Amino acid sequence: MAAYIARRLLWVVFLLFTISCITFVIFSVLPSGDPAVARAGKSPSPQLVETIRVQLGLDKSKPEQFINYIGDILPFVGGNGVNFGFSFQNNTEVLPEILERLPVTIFLATGAVLLWLAIGIPIGVLSAIKTGSWMDRLAMGIALLFISAPVYFLGLVAITLFSDDIGVWPILPGNSAYGEATTFAGKAEALIMPWCVLAAAFAAIYARFLRGNLIDTLQEDYIRTARAKGLSERRVIFRHGVRAAITPIVTLLGLDIGILLGGAILTETVFNVPGIGRYAYNAISVSDLPVIQGTVLFGAFFIVMMSLIVDILYAFIDPRVRY
Repeated sequence: MAAYIARRLLWVVFLLFTISCITFVIFSVLPSGDPAVARAGKSPSPQLVETIRVQLGLDKSKPEQFINYIGDILPFVGGNGVNFGFSFQNNTEVLPEILERLPVTIFLATGAVLLWLAIGIPIGVLSAIKTGSWMDRLAMGIALLFISAPVYFLGLVAITLFSDDIGVWPILPGNSAYGEATTFAGKAEALIMPWCVLAAAFAAIYARFLRGNLIDTLQEDYIRTARAKGLSERRVIFRHGVRAAITPIVTLLGLDIGILLGGAILTETVFNVPGIGRYAYNAISVSDLPVIQGTVLFGAFFIVMMSLIVDILYAFIDPRVRY
């Protein structure tokens, strides 16, 4: 087991290093906006742009910039701990800025996870029990609709219909409500729409996934044996069927939480929630390379670590996966 975990950790390091390289190439080598011009403001003089370019280290060659970047994020290379660099726009340190916004993104992600589990699992179970009924067809039709709809589209529709400033039925706090709230209850109320929008597609996926698993499980021999022993249908379904069918959901949930924490860019942008996703979006719009690299690497770290945890749990459950 120790050798397996060591191999997986090495793989994690390799993945994060590869992601760092790809991010640097995409946003640094390929054509994009000039960060020095963006920081200089409107109608800057060439001398000012050149001065800023030197201050940001953009006058150095790309290999030199990459070596400096890797030296900053790898503590055993740079010797000064993990450092994502300084923002091109306001010269603030990137890592503290990300950590400051992390609780907001975690709050958003946690509420969305709880909501999609509370909706997706019961609908999946009921659809499997009532397979072929009008309720099953309606639920799966709505699920397919939510899976197909992009998050930003659902967000704009939700704001148009329910926000208290421009909504047709103004029953929920609208855009920018999170930043204006001063209490925990107010912040939670401001996130009701973002939670619903973010949870919609995941709840639909989980409902369809659980429905399919449960239908297959209920055809197994041990389920027929349980029924032949005279167990009640409720006990057969929930104690034997759902327990077996929901196991893959746990694995899927681990990976999705990582993806959710690493992303949520669109939801935070649409609803102006000041989390990591919003921070990344603002950086992309002004070619703030250190912030882009930092947020991408931070998100990738969450996804890779959740994948590692799932792999290790699988190895404990089934020793054959170690090979």
